[in-house]
Amino acid sequence: MKKLINAAAEVVPEALRGMAAAHPELRVDVDNRVVVRGDAPVRGKVGLVSGGGSGHEPMHAGFVGPGMLDAACAGEVFTSPVPDQVVAATTAVDGGAGVLHIVKNYTGDVMNFEMAAELVAAESGTEVNAVVVDDDVAVQDSLYTAGRRGVGATVLLEKMAGAAAEQGRPLAGVTEVARTVNARARSMGLALTSCTVPAAGKPTFDLPENEMEVGIGIHGEPGRRRVPVAPAREIAEMLVEPVLGDLDFTGGDGVLAFVNGMGGTPLIELYLMYAEVVGVLEKAGVTVARSLVGSYMTSLEMAGCSVTLVRMDDDLLRLWDAPVRTPALRWGV
Repeated sequence: MKKLINAAAEVVPEALRGMAAAHPELRVDVDNRVVVRGDAPVRGKVGLVSGGGSGHEPMHAGFVGPGMLDAACAGEVFTSPVPDQVVAATTAVDGGAGVLHIVKNYTGDVMNFEMAAELVAAESGTEVNAVVVDDDVAVQDSLYTAGRRGVGATVLLEKMAGAAAEQGRPLAGVTEVARTVNARARSMGLALTSCTVPAAGKPTFDLPENEMEVGIGIHGEPGRRRVPVAPAREIAEMLVEPVLGDLDFTGGDGVLAFVNGMGGTPLIELYLMYAEVVGVLEKAGVTVARSLVGSYMTSLEMAGCSVTLVRMDDDLLRLWDAPVRTPALRWGV
């Protein structure tokens, strides 16, 4: 195992210390492993809290800041944050208008965020809503979930719900935006290589050089099938066609098309993939209204990519275009 680390057990706190040094506009609680926007709590504004296992950077801490999340909890690598972390994050961003938890559909995440919401409500009476993201069309159930996994749509949902909160919408309104994005989003991913969790010291799974895993999860969970390595044009069809088959994306105000790198894929390949994805969408009569290309929800150094589509409307387009200022995503400021 070759990694830029000191000790496997210290990867998460040491990375958070580095984030604190690189981004002094954030408050980083290394002990609780919580990252909070510097001006939190913002009075009268709905607070947005997300989190999950580390190893998916910049998800979630990289999306903390004006226009997106108010706080993020970092679990151990590929491990859910514990309830105490979520309680600390929720309390830190409670500006009196309630808090929305954005939770990827993994059993540990869902359970621990639910427990934290109950604890906060009992201690302070703060109203806490939750939206569970479940956009992955690859499998119905997996090693980590009951139902579909939460993957790439989480990034897009956090951005649009964050913009709604920044506008001053009430908790019910921000929650509705998040639920709308989740309902209109579908994703599918693919791995060319495995990744190595520092504590394990070896690849999570074996994937021969001439094979790829279609429908992989962000923790290395198996997907739909293992097939021979194919050209990008064929890979785009493998990823997009199941998404289009699950939800009608034609008509309306077009889609937000997101090609996401899994951590080990260079940007030149992601842009190449995006061109192929657009070609598949054009043939299917789907109009692209907005795009995002890059590695935003990774799986350590796994090579591969995922495709996420969101069916947009006027309101979602305005929310997507609204200013955002975070370490990993910023525009309009």
